[in-house]
Amino acid sequence: MIDRAAVEAVLNAIPDPATGRGLVEAGVVKGLTVAPDRAGFVIEVPASAVTTYAPVRDAAEAALTAMPSMTKVSVILTAEAAPAPRKASLSPQAVDQTRPRAPVPTDRPAHVRRVLAVASGKGGVGKSTVAVNLAAAFARAGLSTGILDADVHGPSLPTMLSISGKPDYRDGMMEPHLAHGLKAMSVGLLTKAEDAMVWRGPMASQALTQMLTQTRWGTAEQPLDVLVVDLPPGTGDVQLTLIQKTPLDGAVIVSTPQEVALADARRAHTLFQRVNVPTLGLIENMSGDIFGRGGAAAEAERLEIAFLGDLPLDASVRQAGDAGAPLSTGDLAARFDAIATGLAGQLGL
Repeated sequence: MIDRAAVEAVLNAIPDPATGRGLVEAGVVKGLTVAPDRAGFVIEVPASAVTTYAPVRDAAEAALTAMPSMTKVSVILTAEAAPAPRKASLSPQAVDQTRPRAPVPTDRPAHVRRVLAVASGKGGVGKSTVAVNLAAAFARAGLSTGILDADVHGPSLPTMLSISGKPDYRDGMMEPHLAHGLKAMSVGLLTKAEDAMVWRGPMASQALTQMLTQTRWGTAEQPLDVLVVDLPPGTGDVQLTLIQKTPLDGAVIVSTPQEVALADARRAHTLFQRVNVPTLGLIENMSGDIFGRGGAAAEAERLEIAFLGDLPLDASVRQAGDAGAPLSTGDLAARFDAIATGLAGQLGL
């Protein structure tokens, strides 16, 4: 059994380059999570110190891996954002204290033209299925397309694209997997399929940041046209991290037709409104006799956003996902193609 005190002792045996103290004592270790057979944490340093701390990360990984009974170690090195310049203070009368404040995003990932989030307020509505098949439709339309699985706690991309194995590293960047015409990255590629990611919000956010900014999505000669980000359900840390780290060109919300799912879709739309991200439309998934039909179209009208189309509940979608291959032919593939064409127009692609 691994306990926290033993992990901290191992980390404190590694000197912090800046202070000479142990990593835990120096405050370098952030978000330390310890389970009976695994451990993980984040090293957050100024951007100018990343090169200095790369050997420290490697040493920490090696030391923890060598501990008896340790089966999984995750050490993420990330650069903290520089503090924003202070602005002259305003009088209380000059500031609307009730207005939500949108975070100021940093630059988009290198050589990526557009970033599109696929979201849902509720789990189980088929959001990941829609994200994968929508990305595949973009690729069929001739767009260079990537897909990022941002659901750190429940990654599904490896299964749905039939990909596995850790990504290669080259010049400090991760190389995305290539599958079905897509460039793909997921935390599920960095861990074993059966692993449970026992990470609190800050660690999940840092993992997303690393995959977003340290993956070679495109090059100056061949930029990525669109990066589709499959968000986890809800309106929490990961969503806010994505909004803070990169300008989003738009969001698509997926819902099933019944009210219990539509209520959460409204919350997702409200989140994007508050942070000035345009909701490009609502997709009704699993439309048909079981869940009903038409609920998302009516909701889109109430919210004054586009209704992008409905996708019937069909066994072929489940079969394609289990087989690790997006739909490529038939009525449902044609529906995804039509949705992708409309979204590409809205994104200026």
